[in-house]
Amino acid sequence: MANSEKILVSGATGNLGRAVIDALTTRGFTVKAGSRNPSEGETLPGVEPVKLDFEAPDTFDKALDDVSGVFLIAPPMDPEAPAKLAPFIDTANAKGVNHIVFCSAMGVDYNEEAPLRIIERYLMGSGVNNTILRPNFFMENFSSGFIAPMIAKGGIFLAAGDGKTSFISTVDIAEVAALAFEHQHFGKEYNLTGPEALDHTQVAKLISDTTGKEVTYHALEEEEMLQGARDAGLPEGAVQYLAILYGAVREGLTASVTAGVEEAAGHAPVSFAEFVRNNASAWS
Repeated sequence: MANSEKILVSGATGNLGRAVIDALTTRGFTVKAGSRNPSEGETLPGVEPVKLDFEAPDTFDKALDDVSGVFLIAPPMDPEAPAKLAPFIDTANAKGVNHIVFCSAMGVDYNEEAPLRIIERYLMGSGVNNTILRPNFFMENFSSGFIAPMIAKGGIFLAAGDGKTSFISTVDIAEVAALAFEHQHFGKEYNLTGPEALDHTQVAKLISDTTGKEVTYHALEEEEMLQGARDAGLPEGAVQYLAILYGAVREGLTASVTAGVEEAAGHAPVSFAEFVRNNASAWS
């Protein structure tokens, strides 16, 4: 694909969406930044905000106009995501989109009933050229995602037990996505992790040691974490999704380290220690 072609990025105002937009524009692509509230996005050179709401199929046509590629990310922790994304993939196919890079999640290829695996299978059978990315938990969850407000109060409160996770930065995921468009990595599947697996006690210590802010990991019982999520307004479907995610962490299913970033990008991924150094101001 020539860099002059236009890519639609879904979830454009999230941590990963913003990173993908940066990686694409750095490589000379023009971008349509799709989100439910495009006016909230920053206006950047080479970036056109556009409304894209997977619960509103009437937004699909305009969002997909004049694009040859789509970076697709499902609504987070949504068990109904397959029913929402299938019509979008169909519309993209009908409009002649050449390539969809789908951000799934590590391990879903071992569970054919997982919502993200159902989307993978649908995309693979759609007739659209595709690349599947399966990243582990994002490092950015700690700096600007859902764990950041916990750290602001001095702790990490999760039912992760002492399970380890090979956290990955969205910067590395975004680079792999951009390279997939640039070099047409059709039919490729990349399992993406950071370079080592850490438990949440180690994560808390790295943040504490680097920033001087005392951060402690508190291992919650599962029901305590889930009730906290309900109290915060999370829908019950998302609460149960959360239970599955952190059940996998406790069982050691998120600890494997892959060479996916190196295979796709030609270099090692960012380590958590490097990520903390680069983002220390997030916890000040």
